[in-house]
Amino acid sequence: MKPFPPQSIKALATDYDGTLAHNGSTSASTLHALDRLKLAGFRLILVTGRELNELKDVFPEVDRFDLAVMENGAVLYHPDTGVIEALAEPPPTDFIARLHDKGLPLQLGKVIVATWEPHEQEVLQAIKDLGLELQVIFNKGAVMILPSGVNKATGLLAALHHLGLSPQQVIGAGDAENDHAFLEICGYSVAVANALPAIREKVDYVTLRDHGDGVTELIEHLLAQPFASP
Repeated sequence: MKPFPPQSIKALATDYDGTLAHNGSTSASTLHALDRLKLAGFRLILVTGRELNELKDVFPEVDRFDLAVMENGAVLYHPDTGVIEALAEPPPTDFIARLHDKGLPLQLGKVIVATWEPHEQEVLQAIKDLGLELQVIFNKGAVMILPSGVNKATGLLAALHHLGLSPQQVIGAGDAENDHAFLEICGYSVAVANALPAIREKVDYVTLRDHGDGVTELIEHLLAQPFASP
């Protein structure tokens, strides 16, 4: 484990499912910790694979965040204005129609197309048949289809551009496969205790507590530092 982060940290970027939330729910104590961190002057960025309307159904508190990277990096949501900014083009309609024709269960966002295992082979075959430049990202049973090169790291970079921050000024927290990309570019990376082994092995710090309690633990560490006012 690396020593706890340097004084340059000015923002927390956190995944939602499995990190901030447990079974789609965030505790009052974790929300309170986020409020304390924001009050101390840190910026808050949510980084999730979810589509906005779906997220708001389970997490209306998303408006606590300065920005939210949605759809695994494909969409940027501005809570202060309600603006939803697509960062990439959605897959073509004939691709979506092909998946519908195959009877796959689908969830559509502004850009992302998602289904679930074990349908990845039908997805890959459709991409091949149509000659598309699309990528498939896996996340705990979900199969997410996005334009090539779009991931949580590209979405976070777009958010940081709006906030005037660099990746080195961010501490990131995550738990699953699709968090690799954005954690790798953060100045300091953290896995909550319930994170997949492949994530825990790559980060700078692993919390003792799991899910939102792990994020609360991380925030307590940040606020205990002498630089707790960025």
